[in-house]
Amino acid sequence: MGPEALRGRAIARIAALAACGALSLASLAASQTLSEQPANGQTQTGNGQNGKGQNGTGQNGNGQNGNGSRLVGTGAGSGTMDLALVQAYQNNPTLNSQRAATRAIDENVPTALAGFRPRVSGTASLTDQYLDSLSRTGNDPRTGGALYTQAKGQIAVQSYGITATQTLFNGLQTAGRTRQAEGQVFSAREQLRTAEQTVLLSAATAYMNLLQTAAILELQRSNVNVLEVTLRQTRDRFTAGEVTRTDVAQAESRLSGGRSQLSLAESNYVTAQAQYLQVVGVPPPSRLAPAPPVDRLSPRTLDGAIGRGRTEHPLITTAMYNVDIALQQVKIAEGALAPVVQAVGNVQKNFGSTQALTVLEQLSASLAAQLTVPIYQGGSEYAAIRQAKETLGQRRLDLDTARDQVQATVTQAWGQLEAAKAQIDATTSQVTAAEVALNGVREEARVGQRTTLDVLNAQQDLVNARVALVTAQRDRVVASYTVLAATGALSPQILGLRIEVYDPVVHYQQVRDAWGGVRAPDGR
Repeated sequence: MGPEALRGRAIARIAALAACGALSLASLAASQTLSEQPANGQTQTGNGQNGKGQNGTGQNGNGQNGNGSRLVGTGAGSGTMDLALVQAYQNNPTLNSQRAATRAIDENVPTALAGFRPRVSGTASLTDQYLDSLSRTGNDPRTGGALYTQAKGQIAVQSYGITATQTLFNGLQTAGRTRQAEGQVFSAREQLRTAEQTVLLSAATAYMNLLQTAAILELQRSNVNVLEVTLRQTRDRFTAGEVTRTDVAQAESRLSGGRSQLSLAESNYVTAQAQYLQVVGVPPPSRLAPAPPVDRLSPRTLDGAIGRGRTEHPLITTAMYNVDIALQQVKIAEGALAPVVQAVGNVQKNFGSTQALTVLEQLSASLAAQLTVPIYQGGSEYAAIRQAKETLGQRRLDLDTARDQVQATVTQAWGQLEAAKAQIDATTSQVTAAEVALNGVREEARVGQRTTLDVLNAQQDLVNARVALVTAQRDRVVASYTVLAATGALSPQILGLRIEVYDPVVHYQQVRDAWGGVRAPDGR
């Protein structure tokens, strides 16, 4: 082999070393954008070592994340997980829709309270009437015959009246409807808590998905760059007679596969941006900071998490309020069998009369107590009672179902969290081993003990390991939020978000005792 061939071969080896080193550095930098070391320092893995019970989310491989960030969006400024959660809490249309639904259900209480209040109605009428009457007025003293008087003419009769009705007793149906409406308000608030948890979890997931897809996109882009350098080197070596056409074809095939993976990563990245916009309500900022897990906010044991979920999860509290609502419906249905006592007052003023042309004005007033006793209405009220009792039994079964569902969800989320922690350890070791393997294969290839395909396979193994580490870091953070949501504690207050928390009690107090008015409290 001549000097020129030896020089070309040395240059190719140096380029291969540089390319593989660039892939390792780019992969490491990408994998470290997903999470950072928590403030309390409870979960970490330093310098690529896997300690017992410590799962790295802030330090991976041979470097430390620090305060780095990565270009991930087209919006302005930089973002954090807390900022994304705050924006989702404020802007998400699904959450705002549920708040509006809660405010609408608040109106059920003043609707029920209306049963305690009087009902007043006014009437007015104008009647144009023609009368032609013949009446006997007595006997003629001279002849002894009957005397008759005829009156005929047209008259306009005006009538004005006011009627007031006050229910005194209706089988306690009004009181039952009021308690039922209050239960519906409490149930709606718990449903709002469920919507808040769902939106916050979706926002956290969208944030981590965007970080993950951005990191994987950088990995695949770096991989394509390295494969392009490898292909050029292989072609140069083929020209120098060091390798065969098969080696060139293998490098070309691997480059095509890398470009395919790059296209898929770009598609996933665009999809993650769209999902972020959908959930958070604003375009993703130009840079996203790493996000720590929230394990410190969850119970330390599975039993503690299950106990917390069975007492605080909004699905269970919603089911409990639904039982109360169904119980009140039974009482309301039974109240339909009771007598109804009402006081009715009426004042009527007439100008003219439809009975006589001689009457000019007439004023009448009345006050009456009215008793209505239901005897038989075809059996519909009895069917309503039976139906309400069956519904009550259904709601109690729904409560048991909700408790079982929450327990299963907590257990599943806890298992996913533990698996994510183990995956962090495993993938970190995998990355370290893949780096060592790549370096070894590269050195062996220099002395002819390894082929180009061996180098390509080792390089692909390193890329796959880096992608797995990025995915594990994403799963680690999302799983911590999932556990918090499964226990019913994923809320702005627990997370410590700097935001004015929406309080449904404010609107309820504004409308509960309102006797009238068509404007909503916000002025609409």
